Amino acid sequence: MAYKDLREFIKRLDREGELKRIPVEVDVDLEIAEITDRVSKAGGAALYFEKPRSARDGKSYPIPLLINTLGSRKRLQLALEVNSIGEVARRIEELLEMKPPEGFLDKVKLLPKLAELGSFFPRSVKDGPVKEVVERDHASLAQFPIMKCWPQDAGRFITFPMVITRSPKTGRRNVGCYRMQVYDEQTTAMHWQIHKGGAEHFRWLERLRSEDIDRLRSPERDRRDKGTRLDVAVALGSDPATMLSAVLPLPEDLDEFLFAGFLRQEPVELVKCETVDLEVPANAEIVLEGYVDLGDLRTEGPFGDHTGYYSLEDKFPAFHLTCVTRRREPIYVSTIVGPPPMEDYWMGYAVERIFLPLMRKQIPEVVDMHMPAEGIFHNLMIVSIRKSYPGHARKVMNAIWGLPGAMFTKCIVVVDHDVNVHNLREVAWKAFNHIDPERDIQFVLGPVDQLEHASRLPNFGSKMGVDSTRKWASEGFARPWPDEIVMDEETKRKVDALWTSLGLNIRSPESGVGP
Repeated sequence: MAYKDLREFIKRLDREGELKRIPVEVDVDLEIAEITDRVSKAGGAALYFEKPRSARDGKSYPIPLLINTLGSRKRLQLALEVNSIGEVARRIEELLEMKPPEGFLDKVKLLPKLAELGSFFPRSVKDGPVKEVVERDHASLAQFPIMKCWPQDAGRFITFPMVITRSPKTGRRNVGCYRMQVYDEQTTAMHWQIHKGGAEHFRWLERLRSEDIDRLRSPERDRRDKGTRLDVAVALGSDPATMLSAVLPLPEDLDEFLFAGFLRQEPVELVKCETVDLEVPANAEIVLEGYVDLGDLRTEGPFGDHTGYYSLEDKFPAFHLTCVTRRREPIYVSTIVGPPPMEDYWMGYAVERIFLPLMRKQIPEVVDMHMPAEGIFHNLMIVSIRKSYPGHARKVMNAIWGLPGAMFTKCIVVVDHDVNVHNLREVAWKAFNHIDPERDIQFVLGPVDQLEHASRLPNFGSKMGVDSTRKWASEGFARPWPDEIVMDEETKRKVDALWTSLGLNIRSPESGVGP
């Protein structure tokens, strides 16, 4: 059974010893962030601050704050109700391997699977807990314990929102996680980066608005005006699979709430908003309704980002609040990002494991891949491949740069299939031994992450591919390739038998024999 809502997940974390309740008052400005940073880096529990306060505003908040919710492998597994993230990957592999039925019996056998898939689609309901309180006339952000995370941040930021928009062109929904800098009680920034789905919806509104203006100027006037506003709904707090789905880099045409249904194996229930034409999770803790306007771009940032550095000021749309709906006693969910590892690393780990099957489907020679915490997701990807022909590693690099979810990868290191990409000592040893830098490193130009601060231009820069595979004669390598040093099995067995009598007082790394 999927978690009914965030509260059921909190109870599970409590039972598993994965939640720490903080009963004392702690300031939302910097103090909660510093505590969470220390706990995150120590591999600690999710934190439930019962009495957040603001010394600056001279008030305490009646709404508790939950943070570091998904900040460990165990909590991710609990969130997805699996024993390992690989179980989700295997379900995706099974889905991708489904073949069209060839006969009547095949069709009959496929029916249960199709029925299961059909059950994952979002379901509209008339009401839900998020409608227990509706605030239209006096909607305000001031009631929520919104955090300032780092000293040079431009203000307080909503950091774990599910931002819901609909394409003015296609009508398709997008759900993304875009930080929101609070300007005042009714206005925030909407930091959807240039390559994100929400930003694309905003651009389509701009294009359609331009077409409207052109039509009004033309002899064949069509007076249907698309307007300058885009409806936006922001859900805060839900069951963990739905929250995670907003973070995942899904294909453009795949609905995030549908994928959440696949993850939780039950449909996400959606309820209509009060003031905008959108639907939100009925089980959410808080929903902010409003709009962005083509004519209202404001300075956003700086903000202490997941790169470990402050992202700089830039112009982004302003979000205008029109309504708040919430539970009577809501829980505010937040997160912080900064020098790794932190909670967002574990979300990135889920992305890595869940989407490996999709990468393999498009690039079958890929054996495994890993994005180390220090690589900040997009700075370093290590990929192992089953090499079949000259230049194969370079083909894989370019294929990865062509994937929407991996196009920002700054450095790709390709190794042979027998290298454990999760063992960084092994990767460094073999990768650096196997390369001739002039021959095996290539550079390309292309789009880079909007948060990239080292590129020559915003959103455009260079990327590096490193071919660390064994080199073949067919690739112009004329010398013999040396064998790796490995002790013979008979000697290892003899030493295993002797080990406990040697008095070394250490465990054998080979056999595990010893204290």
